[in-house]
Amino acid sequence: MRALTFVPRTKGTLTVEELPDPRPGPGELLVQGLALGVCGTDRELELGEYGWPPRGRERMVIGHESLGRVLESPEGSAFSPGDLVVGVVRRPDPEPCGACRRGEFDMCRNGRYTERGIKELDGYASELWTVEAAYAIRVDPSLESVGVLVETASVVAKAWEQIERIGARAWFEPHTALVTGAGPVGLLAALFGRQRGLEVHVLDRAAPGLKSSLVEALGATYHSASTLEAFGDHKPDVIIECTGVGQLVIDALTTTAAAGMVCLCGLASGGRAHRVDAGVINRDIVLENDVVFGTVNANQRHYRAAAAALAEADRSWLERLITRRVPLSDALAAFEPAGDVKAVIDLTT
Repeated sequence: MRALTFVPRTKGTLTVEELPDPRPGPGELLVQGLALGVCGTDRELELGEYGWPPRGRERMVIGHESLGRVLESPEGSAFSPGDLVVGVVRRPDPEPCGACRRGEFDMCRNGRYTERGIKELDGYASELWTVEAAYAIRVDPSLESVGVLVETASVVAKAWEQIERIGARAWFEPHTALVTGAGPVGLLAALFGRQRGLEVHVLDRAAPGLKSSLVEALGATYHSASTLEAFGDHKPDVIIECTGVGQLVIDALTTTAAAGMVCLCGLASGGRAHRVDAGVINRDIVLENDVVFGTVNANQRHYRAAAAALAEADRSWLERLITRRVPLSDALAAFEPAGDVKAVIDLTT
């Protein structure tokens, strides 16, 4: 089979090569790879910024945003040949912490988890792959063209779950949400907000065009800006920060309504200093009972919620998020910046 492999922490090693076909172990599915999403994490891996190969190996298969079709399933599993599935990315550590032991491995406390295509486990960028039935998520057949978005949506599903759990500490009836960043995570966060009946605003520095039209098609409001000054006195109940831009993160901390929430989904690159009045931030958060939290990764519950939310969404809108599809034979092109919302590798060509 063909697979897209690389040497972790070594720039310029990404290549398509022939590997032996995988054989499913006990309790595993054999899956035909259909599509693979490419995100910022994959591009950082390709640049050699991080990554951990399986023990005793130099190269590994990249890819964590999967979509495939079951070819073989173990007897007694909930899956059958022909089912569409995505594979969960993270696995609990071998000596599980309390969170991992309870199935909340996305909240691992000791950092000894593993991740497909990132940390110590081969990813999903291959014509065939295997996955434990317990870590496979069934996708509605109607989502075949866009099911590769489930992994990204699972991160958003977790963010909204956490927002709602935190809100349940007291009376919680949000009306407005602000999403900063109109990449795949931001746009899906806006979709989830609209599915919850909220007034949603999305801020992105891109001029009106594809991103603004996607936001407006949701019934949300697009703001072409790079700061939160455009909002003036407007105070959203929830801010989901998806850019990792330091100044936006800082500004978000003092922009919510009373008892508001800031969910940090973006990852800052670091290395830039910002002038911050910590006293103002402290007073605002304390006196308004505000909450700031970070979130990353997802477990099976979030994947299932994501698949359900995508099944309810407008299919044509989801298809517009995928702005470029490249064949596996030309997979490296998907890692080149091209102004995409989402680039996807077709593993069948």
